[in-house]
Amino acid sequence: MAYLIDTNIIIYYFNGLTDDESIHAILADSFKISIITKIEFLGWGQFATNPESHTKAREFISHATVFNLTEAIAEQAILLRRTRHLLRVEPTSENGLTHILHY
Repeated sequence: MAYLIDTNIIIYYFNGLTDDESIHAILADSFKISIITKIEFLGWGQFATNPESHTKAREFISHATVFNLTEAIAEQAILLRRTRHLLRVEPTSENGLTHILHY
């Protein structure tokens, strides 16, 4: 089964805040994320004051397969926003759309 990993899971795992073996098994090798997750994770405020941790984060995230936003994802996000009357589309929604369109 393929998983598209959310930013919070990456942060918890990277900081040792989970001992869930299934998460470790998924992230131990190559894993899949959206470009939104990469931006959120590497732009996380904690790294601003800790360059060493940021370097480790870049190394960690380099093992991920990163899915970019595509025109199809953008169109689905627009449709979702219009039909659900959302004020804005959350990154999590874009992650979900990325997963749907890539699997």
